Amino acid sequence: MQNPVPPGNGKYQHGRTGISRVLHTLLHSRDGLVATFKGEAAFRQLLVLHGLLMVAAFLLAVSPVERAVMLAVCLLSLVVELLNSAIEAVVDRISLEHHPLSRNVKDMGSAAQTVVLLMVALVWVVILLGPAP
Repeated sequence: MQNPVPPGNGKYQHGRTGISRVLHTLLHSRDGLVATFKGEAAFRQLLVLHGLLMVAAFLLAVSPVERAVMLAVCLLSLVVELLNSAIEAVVDRISLEHHPLSRNVKDMGSAAQTVVLLMVALVWVVILLGPAP
């Protein structure tokens, strides 16, 4: 049985090691992806957008490094949306009361996603326009 109070190092004892811990981590990751997919329309929209962009990256005549960068920025946007959704869930879990700090935190998460989407656009435009003559 798990101890409800973390030991002196501030971490709970999970009781799993090695491959068992890896497998359980993968199961929790799957659960997080499923929960985000079911509960967050923005994540579903980004999956469609980035799914189309990633397919396009394989169809375009670009170098392997350019393709890797195009794919990486798409995946980064999905990571930021997962983190943004997690932050919003924690803020809502603490309190549904409207509070300036809660609003700021949610706005910061949104701003992070906006910056990454601008990065996606910039990377794709620079790669697709190619080098200057």
